[in-house]
Amino acid sequence: MCGGVCGCRQNWEMPGRATHALIATSIGHVLPAIARMATALGLTVFTSPQLLDIVDDPDGRRLARLFQRLARELTAAETEALRVVTDPPPDGSALTARLLTAPTLAVELARRGITVEVGVLAEAEFWSAYQPIVSLADRSVVAHEGLLRGIVDGREVGGGDLFFVAEQAGWLHRLDRIGRESAIAGAAPWLGAHDLFVNFNPTSIYRPQVCLASTERVVHDTGIEPSQLVFEVVESHAVADRGHLVSILEHYRSLGWRVALDDVGAGWSSLSLLAAVRPDVVKLDKRLVQELPDDGARTVLRAVTELAHQLGAVVVAEGVESERLADEVTALGADLGQGWLFGRPVRPEPPAEEAEARWQPVSAVRAR
Repeated sequence: MCGGVCGCRQNWEMPGRATHALIATSIGHVLPAIARMATALGLTVFTSPQLLDIVDDPDGRRLARLFQRLARELTAAETEALRVVTDPPPDGSALTARLLTAPTLAVELARRGITVEVGVLAEAEFWSAYQPIVSLADRSVVAHEGLLRGIVDGREVGGGDLFFVAEQAGWLHRLDRIGRESAIAGAAPWLGAHDLFVNFNPTSIYRPQVCLASTERVVHDTGIEPSQLVFEVVESHAVADRGHLVSILEHYRSLGWRVALDDVGAGWSSLSLLAAVRPDVVKLDKRLVQELPDDGARTVLRAVTELAHQLGAVVVAEGVESERLADEVTALGADLGQGWLFGRPVRPEPPAEEAEARWQPVSAVRAR
């Protein structure tokens, strides 16, 4: 959680140097090669048929150099086939637990900023931009959607690219948490009575009671009313594991938060998914919205809107970029609208007294 809960700029949190590593694999030829590299660097190496136990001095510099060399000399397939535990616990049961959940060497290298993917994330600064959501009846703003943004080498990078890179590096769950908490903390100073839409990916949440604990703390610390929060999931993510999604949404609702299903209409299972999830808000797929007045798009969007209203959900039309589209979605029965016609995502200026706090690093963000 950000120490100032103020939508600050955040830097990617990197792990410190390790002094001890266990590397395991069932591929026979890789471990001897790693053992030779480690020995050449002056590391202490203990070997067994499928495991290397590598120990460095307290400064960890030689183990850091070994990781860098492995990134250069092993193939991508080899780094994916190796499991690594850094600074393993001495207790047998705790060590067993760590081994069972050990990341691949590819992920560990990524965590340490040794790959291109996490090199991008490590240098990025994160914050949330916000796009208004309006009532189609009178064009009044009723909500805002928080959208993660980053700056890399002085260039703004969108959330889609950031999440793609994080997924490649095995850090999706961490970036997803930063996105959720940045959206909430950044909106607190100015949100007022409006609702706040917050994106999440269900695959980044393993057990909601644990993984969402820090998000709950941010909500509590900001003072935003739980009923103002709407957590939204893209339909394609929801389809992957419907049972897991439902358990997450039940936890959200137990906290007084609402849930939304995004991009509805894009997939073949939209209607059955609506019935199973019963979201509080349904967001129409913007690609279909922008195909209007196409008869096929109109038929799909009308069916989704009617079912959503039967289930008691509010319907948001995304991608509304012209008055013509606003009229079309209003005629279909959508309640709210979102798109460039009503406002583009912007980063709100913080109050003057918070100007310093926004530069705090993400080291203030609690790990799960």
